[in-house]
Amino acid sequence: MAKRRRSITVAIRVKSAIEANRMTAIARLPRSLKVIHGLGSIAYGIKDNGFSVFLLIFYNQVMGLDAGLVGAVIMAALIFDAFADPIIGELSDRTQSRWGRRLPWLYGAAIPLGVVWMLLWHPPQMSDTMLVAWLFCTAVLARTLVAMCEVPSVALVPELTADYDERTRLMRYRFLFGWAGGLLILIFAYGIFFTGPKGVSDPAGYDAYSICGALMMTGAVLLSALGQHRWVAKQSPPAPRGAGLRHALAEVKATLSNRAFLWLVSAALFGLINQGITFALTNYQLAFLWQLEQMQMLYYALTLFITVFVAFVFVPPLSAKMGKKGAAILLAIISLSVNTALYGSWLLGLVPGAPDNPSILYMFAFVIVSNSAAIGMMMLTSSMMADVVEASQQETGRRSEGLFFAGYFFMQKCAVGIGTFIAGMILTFSAFPQDAVAGEVDVAVLDGLALYYMIALLVMGIIGISILRHFPISRESHEARVRALNAAAESASYAND
Repeated sequence: MAKRRRSITVAIRVKSAIEANRMTAIARLPRSLKVIHGLGSIAYGIKDNGFSVFLLIFYNQVMGLDAGLVGAVIMAALIFDAFADPIIGELSDRTQSRWGRRLPWLYGAAIPLGVVWMLLWHPPQMSDTMLVAWLFCTAVLARTLVAMCEVPSVALVPELTADYDERTRLMRYRFLFGWAGGLLILIFAYGIFFTGPKGVSDPAGYDAYSICGALMMTGAVLLSALGQHRWVAKQSPPAPRGAGLRHALAEVKATLSNRAFLWLVSAALFGLINQGITFALTNYQLAFLWQLEQMQMLYYALTLFITVFVAFVFVPPLSAKMGKKGAAILLAIISLSVNTALYGSWLLGLVPGAPDNPSILYMFAFVIVSNSAAIGMMMLTSSMMADVVEASQQETGRRSEGLFFAGYFFMQKCAVGIGTFIAGMILTFSAFPQDAVAGEVDVAVLDGLALYYMIALLVMGIIGISILRHFPISRESHEARVRALNAAAESASYAND
């Protein structure tokens, strides 16, 4: 009987592998599928914009909490929430329904996400202690619901194609729409919601900001799920079957111990900490260091939008020529160098017009290069995560797309939390005033902001690049692995026949 059960288990795994390989054998996906797949990441982009750009300044300048305390609470909330990601990923891998493994999660989380997003920006009148608790709880809920949408969605990438380059092309649509969602609401914020004399410190502006964000997030997730439904529900590979909680935990441990996965998430951790620091300090730098007026902030958002399209265009040919790892390292070095040069020139007094009237065009030129390179690097590391799936499958015998990307998001949430915390500490160390007025902040404070920011980026960036050099998967090893898995699946199929 035991032998028969083992044979049945092998047969199920073989069937799953054959179905997965048949599905991922498609080298070129229809553009319409790429677009509708990427559409769902709008929710992730809006969440990132809110947490990284506005949440710190909202609870600090509008609600009156200390910046260091807000940064610490956000870090604690995001790290606490991050532990839910591996659970979501594993459950997504094991979900069995007539709609496949991923779609039930997208349909179920979309509307609650919009509701919780509204609550995050509408704390009731309460004491500071209760306000901190409100921030922590709503932040955890919002991030968890975003993960319930994003983890199953991005886990479809390695299911849809096993082609080394097509995964990069598919992933860039996710980044295009993710950044488009975040930047679109940023444009609305600077161009519509915060045009009053108080700017981003206006409480009324956050009413419109949160409503718009909630509608966009819920709508994008539902439209993406519905648009992919016919394709994904029919072709999604069968969910793996476990043998209880202990068996499931053992598989999770074996999967997340993959060497390629560990190198990649370790490197990405430091790169995303830098992103978290940058986003959390965006409004402080734009308003007080660079002294942008309201319309100029809108131009800044449009400039960032341009950088997304630049990365969208140059990443595929660069990856095809250098491989994903080589291209990612090159772009990381470019981004880090240009950012360092920008703030180094501020400290050396080389920025035209600084400190009273710094040149906006000078800053924009540096941002276009550094941000284009940074986005391209993130596109490539996400595509590299998809390649880890087959490396693990060869070792463990199971495909764990959801678990791997959940682990990646776990690290990302920890990185954003750490980055926000570091941003709060930078503000504290530079003695940044709580009721600051643009143009009236002491130059020594601005110099401290620039110096600590530049040092933090350099340290984190150098560590991340050093680790990324050890990522072991190349185009050649990936293609050889896919061929070996296909051959093994076919051989097992013949043996079971």
